[in-house]
Amino acid sequence: MPQDPTERRVVVTGPLRRTRRASGYSRPRTEIDEQTTLGHTYVRSLMRTQLRAALTVFAVLVLLVGPLPLVFAATPDSRRLEWLVLGFCLYAPLVLLALWYVRRAERNERDFVRLVEDR
Repeated sequence: MPQDPTERRVVVTGPLRRTRRASGYSRPRTEIDEQTTLGHTYVRSLMRTQLRAALTVFAVLVLLVGPLPLVFAATPDSRRLEWLVLGFCLYAPLVLLALWYVRRAERNERDFVRLVEDR
């Protein structure tokens, strides 16, 4: 049967289907739920980043508040300086430090959720 030169071959396509991943791959959420070694590694990485943020805040806090007794001991006559430093000058850095820590912790958790949800 000779083909008619006016006939064209038609290619039928459908919506793209999501292909299956390689057989050795499983989602991070599954790894965490099943408590596998890889899931344990994911959770440990989150805990490590949170600990790093907490230790950073603690170090800055120690550097900020730690020397104050030495400063107060060096100037025993100035009670007003103590009240000024403790009552007013210390709160702004503490609030900024707390805000930084909360934002850092939330960002770490957001990154972890993105990793786990495979986005």
